[in-house]
Amino acid sequence: MIRVHHLEKSRSHRVLWLLESLGLEYELIEYPRDPRTQMAPESLKRVHPLGKSPVITDDELTIAESGAIIDYLLARYGKGRLQPEESDTAAWVDYRYWLHYAEGSLMPLLVMRLVFGQIPKQSPWLLKPIAGGISGTVQKRFLQPQLKLHLDFIEAHLARHGAFAGTWPSGADVQMSFPLQAVASTQSLANYPAIAAFVERVESDPAWQRVVEKAGPLTMPGS
Repeated sequence: MIRVHHLEKSRSHRVLWLLESLGLEYELIEYPRDPRTQMAPESLKRVHPLGKSPVITDDELTIAESGAIIDYLLARYGKGRLQPEESDTAAWVDYRYWLHYAEGSLMPLLVMRLVFGQIPKQSPWLLKPIAGGISGTVQKRFLQPQLKLHLDFIEAHLARHGAFAGTWPSGADVQMSFPLQAVASTQSLANYPAIAAFVERVESDPAWQRVVEKAGPLTMPGS
């Protein structure tokens, strides 16, 4: 039996979306965050030492990291679904690229934006002006230009293809869903119509809607 250890305000909605898209049975085990620290409870560390989510268990196996989970589920249960065949070289390369790009390149920028946005709020009041200045400088000089560069790159790909690789939804679409939903929750996508259409396509997908029925709507850290 596949069990999804689902931490609120985490990235595990996309694993549920993959399972629903594959029509697989699973058990959903939910964990609340500590209301003060926003950290995962100790009970999640008994599943995986880092206490992070998503993490799944499948009989005696424990698999963490979204990309590894997607690879595992499609290799074991996909039966060729939701990923291009290796004979379709261009689509296969796109699939592997976006599967790794989501967490390797895009999410670090989004996490840094979240962290630097929280620094002034978490600083002692005497240091708030200094912390705010540092945060604002990092945001303006580094994070905002880098995010624009990445979003322009993603927009160009989606404007040409409508999705990230192969038939809808591929594992790459599943992996890219969370960071783009995170972007959509924090800024206007008026300049990124293809990204906006992708997010809308995800959230109108019947399998995604089943996830929301079971696990509730996606909420972001810091919200």
